[in-house]
Amino acid sequence: MRKLLLVGCAALVLGGSAAAVSSQTPRNETFRLLELFGDVVGIVEQAYVVPVDNKKLIEAALSGMMTALDPHSNYLAPDSYGDLRERTSGEYSGVGLTITSEGGMVKVISPMDDSPAAKAGVQAGDVISSIEGQNASGLTVSQVSEKLRGTVGTSIKVTFLRDGEEPREVVLTRELIKIQSVTGRVEGDFGYLRVSTFNENTGRELSEAIAKIRAEKPGVKGYVLDLRNNGGGLLNAAIDVSDAFLERGEIVSQRGRKPDQIQRYSAKPGDLTGGLPVVVLINYGSASASEIVAGALKDHQRATVVGLTSFGKGSVQTVIPLRQGQDGALSITTARYYTPSGASIQKIGIEPDLEVARSEAEARIVSRSSFIYSEAAYATALDSSIGAERKGAHIPHEAPGDKFPKDKDYQLERALDVLRAGGDLSKLSAAPEGIVVSEPGAKAKSEDTPASDEPQQ
Repeated sequence: MRKLLLVGCAALVLGGSAAAVSSQTPRNETFRLLELFGDVVGIVEQAYVVPVDNKKLIEAALSGMMTALDPHSNYLAPDSYGDLRERTSGEYSGVGLTITSEGGMVKVISPMDDSPAAKAGVQAGDVISSIEGQNASGLTVSQVSEKLRGTVGTSIKVTFLRDGEEPREVVLTRELIKIQSVTGRVEGDFGYLRVSTFNENTGRELSEAIAKIRAEKPGVKGYVLDLRNNGGGLLNAAIDVSDAFLERGEIVSQRGRKPDQIQRYSAKPGDLTGGLPVVVLINYGSASASEIVAGALKDHQRATVVGLTSFGKGSVQTVIPLRQGQDGALSITTARYYTPSGASIQKIGIEPDLEVARSEAEARIVSRSSFIYSEAAYATALDSSIGAERKGAHIPHEAPGDKFPKDKDYQLERALDVLRAGGDLSKLSAAPEGIVVSEPGAKAKSEDTPASDEPQQ
């Protein structure tokens, strides 16, 4: 049975075998081009100024070929393939970053909760500019991942670039990243469920967290499901999480190259919350599997979605081992996924029912361009397949101003307000003092001209 992994930086399927794929290029022309490749390798081997490692040369060519397809297709060398399998089991040694590639640079989709990177203040959208003083420009995701991983207790110096700020050098000490994908706690009359990633244990951990909250608070009145900065994970785990809140109906479908390549996944009877109100928190770091959950619960009107428009990664990748993994594997995009209503999330994302920025800084990002931290920013990204586009630069509906306490999470506070209103936005209490509120859909000055530093009303 295949395991679908929808990580924001590398959404993958583990297992399976290579299949013959027909090409639109005539066979004779394909053979001629393959001969050309062999000729080039031969010339480099004979004429380059220093001896070359043909294995590294060919692996680099394979990597370049795959990344030319789209941002999430890539070649995994044997070590990287082994690392991937280890990581999806829920434990590995490293700094705790979900990363992707854009324009020859590697960008952070999200830091993992309580990881060395998160503790050091690394944020979604940060670009890795150098590692141990060496320029990281042009490195693949696999190459950067290999450099960041290492023995527990060892350190690595990484320089990050952030929009509008000076380069920031950080020393990260590697830890055993034993990922507890779900944590839960009681927040007043409600339960708070944080899902940081989607791995093999997520469905079980969610059930346990809900049971623990119900035991601690028998009269719990609703739940916040926090998917912010969750870069994705296993599709099966996303289905399990969605199913925990649904009694019936389709959760997600994936559609491939041919009309008959459609797979549908549906909920089984049994809502673990007993139908209590649910609010899902998302932001631009919520990608892939997170978007499946948010989209499913929103389409079924099972939850109110609060936060900022999600990343917009709506494609599925399949990992095809090469010679049983001895020569690594290919991660290749094989399908798009669709929410129950038939909407494609690719390059669009899930729009919240109540748009709330966590800070003024987040509000400024959205007012400049909602593409900054999104799938739509990639030049090689697949289109949405439905002709829709991601919402452009605009002023978020709500953002905390100077008077709002810095030690409080405004998005979470508003999510709890929605639960107090029974999930009915028409009964939602007004934004508290110190909050900047814009008219719904208010636009920034221009897609190309930054708005002022203060969110407009």
